Amino acid sequence: MASLILPNQSPPSSFLHQNTISERKFKKIQTIVPVARLFGASIFEAPKLKVLFIGVDDKKHPGNLPRTYTLTHSDVTSNLTLAISQSINNNQLQGWYNKLYRDEVIAEWRKVKGYMSLHVHCHISGGHFFLDLCAHLRFYIFTKELPLVLKAFAYGDGNLLKNYPELQEALVWVYFHSNVTEFNRVECWGPLMKALSSSSSSSSSSWSYGSATDEGESSNWEVPKTCLKECSCCFPPMSSIPWSHDLVKKTQHDDDDTNQWLQQKS
Repeated sequence: MASLILPNQSPPSSFLHQNTISERKFKKIQTIVPVARLFGASIFEAPKLKVLFIGVDDKKHPGNLPRTYTLTHSDVTSNLTLAISQSINNNQLQGWYNKLYRDEVIAEWRKVKGYMSLHVHCHISGGHFFLDLCAHLRFYIFTKELPLVLKAFAYGDGNLLKNYPELQEALVWVYFHSNVTEFNRVECWGPLMKALSSSSSSSSSSWSYGSATDEGESSNWEVPKTCLKECSCCFPPMSSIPWSHDLVKKTQHDDDDTNQWLQQKS
């Protein structure tokens, strides 16, 4: 007959042992889940978004003044921090955590040949072994969470979109930076308002870097390229985001250098 555990009785040692194991498993799961989620729950929660305006306001059109978004998050609180400034807010990207996980999202408004577009950048892999090992998972998660990211941009910079409603129809271009060819690509997610409600990139058009082949549905959208000469239809003339699009080539070049060095030593 099973014994009852009364308030004045101590739990059996077997119960304590099982409870300790359960707590350990729960804590282990807690440490794994935030890493896999990157941006927590897929549902955007406005109260958890902190917005910082640095050197910009909601009155100046991004076709006349550079406008960049730097979005980071905390695994501990699940809070998001969005800096809206003229260039990347590097203060958000300091510390060992950001350098290890590289789960920030950077974006900038650009006017190319008279048309405004939002260019979003995600770092998938390259830099250290941990990112390379999780490249496939990171690509999946960034793609899955991107609508949440865009909602954070739209909510945090809502007054700008109200003042210039035409920006809601601007095309969203997403750049995935990776040293793995499969994930080193650019995708067009369509107009901003449509991209906000998109659940995946299944309906987007996509290209691998260095290729002009459309791998998605047929579309007249083309990757925007600024004029080669000085003009008034492109702004800013150069991207404020210095992330390389040639990580695959760089990795292959480094591998070739390593092989040559080994051959010289042998």
